[in-house]
Amino acid sequence: MLTVKLSNGVEMPQIGYGVYQVSPQECERCVSDALSVGYRMIDTAQAYHNEDGVGAAVAKSGLKRDEVFLVSKIWISNYAGDKAAKSIDESLRRLRTDYIDLMLLHQPFCDRYNAWRALEAAYKAGKVRAIGVSNHFADHFVDLASNVEIAPMVDQMETNVFDQERSLRPFLDEFGCKLMSWGPLAEGRNGLFTQPLLVSISKRYGKTAAQVALRFLLQEGVIIIPKSVRKERMAENLDILDFTLSDEEMQQLRSLDTAHSLFFDHHDGEVTKMFMGWRGLV
Repeated sequence: MLTVKLSNGVEMPQIGYGVYQVSPQECERCVSDALSVGYRMIDTAQAYHNEDGVGAAVAKSGLKRDEVFLVSKIWISNYAGDKAAKSIDESLRRLRTDYIDLMLLHQPFCDRYNAWRALEAAYKAGKVRAIGVSNHFADHFVDLASNVEIAPMVDQMETNVFDQERSLRPFLDEFGCKLMSWGPLAEGRNGLFTQPLLVSISKRYGKTAAQVALRFLLQEGVIIIPKSVRKERMAENLDILDFTLSDEEMQQLRSLDTAHSLFFDHHDGEVTKMFMGWRGLV
């Protein structure tokens, strides 16, 4: 399995399995399937309401704890006061572990500095092995990273062939932060699975358009967490290590970048209001 080294020396798998929108009832089965086909990183969050399922699947997998890299995220309703620290302990309990490999701030809203201090404290206490953020664009990221003791080690962003986060990467590099993708297949938007360039390249390697889109991100150094509830699709998403895109193909795929979100703009006031309405999710 490919790995990337974080700024603190922790080795993190470059390919993982994401459980966003996987129901709590189905999560244990899905994670068990993912582990059985070879995934060794699982990405969850407090707001997904399925940490329990992840923890149960890992506990029953027969794998040693240090063989599975667990990622979770603090939700904005837990940012203020002592809620942040308590929520980390609750995630540990739900995941049935005494440490989380990577813990992120889920959104750049609400009392994120307080929540970050809780992450720093948890990191120093050994409750988490690495800390980072999610959905922090360059302005949010630089503001936080410049004013904290420990800079984020990972920034999980919407990243796919249509939104490649190229403008963000120099700022992450400045702080030694790795880019992690949510939505690496754009949830099929923009016709990703039938996109002509992806399909054309895929035929040369006997792969699918989705596999080419994922391989592109890997070669760009991006950490990816594709999600499916079907075991055969999980295996397919993982089967991207036996071919390498050429420099010409990589350049062609870079041309697909629109530099715009396919989901929502975190700088839009209406989007911020939407997240304020979601504070009660956890």
